[in-house]
Amino acid sequence: MAEDTALSLLQQYWGYDSFLPLQREAVACLLNRQDSVLILPTGGGKSLCFQLPALMLGGTTIVVSPLVSLMKDQVDTLTGLGISAGYINNSLTEEERRETTNKLQEGEYKLLYVAPERFGSEVFLNTLSQSPLSAFVIDEAHCISQWGHDFRPAYREMSKLREWFPNLGIHAFTATATEPVRADMVQALNLRNPNMLVGDFDRPNLLYRVQYRSDMLKQVREVVDRHPAEGGVVYCISRKDVDSLAATLKTHGYNVLPYHAGLSNEARQANQEAFITEQVDIVVATVAFGMGIDRSNIRYVIHTGMPKSVEHYQQEAGRAGRDRLKAECVLLYSGGDVAKWKTIMGSPTSQTDQVAHDKLYEMSTYCQQMICRHRFLVEYFGQAFEHPSCNHCDCCLGEYEALDATEAKTTAQKILSCVYRVEERFGVQHVAHVLSGSHSEKIKQAGHETLSTHGLLKEAGRKNVVHWIEQLVHQGFLMKEGEYVTVRLTPAGAALLKGAIKDGKEPVLAKPVKVERTKSDRRTGGEEPLSDGDQILFEALRKVRKTLADEKKVPPYVIFGDVTLQDMARSKPRNLQAFRGIKGVGEAKLRELCPRFLPVIADMLGIQITETEIQQQITKLGEAPSTTNRTRRPTAANQLAEKLFASKTPFEEVVAATGMAESTVVKYLCEFIQREGISDPEPWITRQVLDAVREAGTRLNTVRLRPVYEALNPNLPHQEVSYAEIKIAMVLLGNMG
Repeated sequence: MAEDTALSLLQQYWGYDSFLPLQREAVACLLNRQDSVLILPTGGGKSLCFQLPALMLGGTTIVVSPLVSLMKDQVDTLTGLGISAGYINNSLTEEERRETTNKLQEGEYKLLYVAPERFGSEVFLNTLSQSPLSAFVIDEAHCISQWGHDFRPAYREMSKLREWFPNLGIHAFTATATEPVRADMVQALNLRNPNMLVGDFDRPNLLYRVQYRSDMLKQVREVVDRHPAEGGVVYCISRKDVDSLAATLKTHGYNVLPYHAGLSNEARQANQEAFITEQVDIVVATVAFGMGIDRSNIRYVIHTGMPKSVEHYQQEAGRAGRDRLKAECVLLYSGGDVAKWKTIMGSPTSQTDQVAHDKLYEMSTYCQQMICRHRFLVEYFGQAFEHPSCNHCDCCLGEYEALDATEAKTTAQKILSCVYRVEERFGVQHVAHVLSGSHSEKIKQAGHETLSTHGLLKEAGRKNVVHWIEQLVHQGFLMKEGEYVTVRLTPAGAALLKGAIKDGKEPVLAKPVKVERTKSDRRTGGEEPLSDGDQILFEALRKVRKTLADEKKVPPYVIFGDVTLQDMARSKPRNLQAFRGIKGVGEAKLRELCPRFLPVIADMLGIQITETEIQQQITKLGEAPSTTNRTRRPTAANQLAEKLFASKTPFEEVVAATGMAESTVVKYLCEFIQREGISDPEPWITRQVLDAVREAGTRLNTVRLRPVYEALNPNLPHQEVSYAEIKIAMVLLGNMG
């Protein structure tokens, strides 16, 4: 390839001095007239791969595109760069189409965008054959495959290109295609020994979260409020939902517009233009919106319902963070989404229909299977995910907590028993209401308030119960069927109810853990960042977790979530007793898992600990305390801490004497200071720290820790005032009035 020329044009027209991954190879394929398949996820720079070589080739590069809006945007962009380009689609008048055709035949265009339907006309094919052409690029080429997520019959017309233009290169471009789809594309387009270029499907800058939809408006607003004055797209399944949500958000003061096929062409174009030009921050839309959007600084994408395929989700969520900066993708779902899509799609009557239904199940798996979201998406598209954790999704950030095996089995049996006792005649919500102890009129009419399973899971809350029922459906212990979508036991569920395990299947249940999220720390969702030293320890703890997960053949989150490991890294418990103060450490995990983490922490602290000493500590733990009042039961360590606080013992000495985690000692110290009305900071913090916290809090007009922390430590991570000191100072200042 004339690389110097290509780089010169890249700098000249696009202002870049180097290529992104695979762009160089893709450009070479077009210049060498070698057929190719290019799979680059959104944001990977596909367009440049055919636009740049078009400048270097004689004749016109024909680009097949299904979207009118994309054609116009691309042509406007190219024209603005000084590159001659045009398009032919149904938006043109007859006179405009004739003028464009004349320019094509005269070789005035470097690129011409064409809708796939045009290739069904021999008149159009004849016109092309009489024009100076250089290459064919099939954009969104997955549409040609019946195994794909968006099969469009018009794309099958592309099979004629090889016959009509045997000497031109044909290039299939798309952002999403599994291996079967790629093979189908090659066959359908009659590609000759194509160069297969597949980019990395991982989008590490995207933070993926999946939440059970409970209060949609509240959940949407929580995400939007984390991104004030930043661009975002909110997807809904139906036009009705789009109009309703957009109107409601507007009444709450958000800068928002709707977009769906039910609007007039003028309204759709105006709303899209307003978003692209950043006159509006938020677009609430159906999936009709997005594929042709060039706005690169979309900071979040919210799905208020489950998409109908993983490919659709990858493509729609991929609109976020195309500038490779951090962005957030939140998917809200419920079990009813699958039923809604099945109603829209209808019963499968062909192989293509059945593929669509299969993909719906795969998307449901993404929602229900609590594993690393990045790993799921990358492996779905046939690539290996080499990292033990992405540290950038809800599962890896510890926002879901797995029940231990015994609790999961017991909980599942309670749910299965309730389904059996309501005679398998009711849906998910009704079963959840029974288990959570509802006394609604519907429950009373059915006589279900008298069932032995009524209120069995009251403490868990109805939302968690619904979540668990859906997980059991997905894992094959329950099934939904019938016109009214009732829940029934499967053979595996019936076996589990009787205490047996069928085909080695055991239930895995998880529940969300409430984590405070702030705009300033979207990645961890927490308030306190890890120091350099704590980050090193955290990475070492993650390796231990990965080893344990591999041994047990479970996802890492089943061992511990990242929230727990971060707490370990900050608190550095120096004995097993101290692990009881760590978030997410239950008694079973304290005995079974924490002995594997303790040596790593001890090594970081420079403490020598032998296997014999660890076994002695396990023995000293004794019987697990009652869980009914475990968190507030006064212990010998708590009582000792109180005495030491009262005698003005320095903080570090209290930690050493009690063996409690540092975070736990801070908590009890703050409670002690508040209860006793203490205003003297010494010996726990200096008066200088107290005065600094007072000044920062007054200046910023806040009592929140994070702003004060950042004001006092502007050159992080070289911190001078810790979160613990700020917490203590805030309580002291509160006592001073």
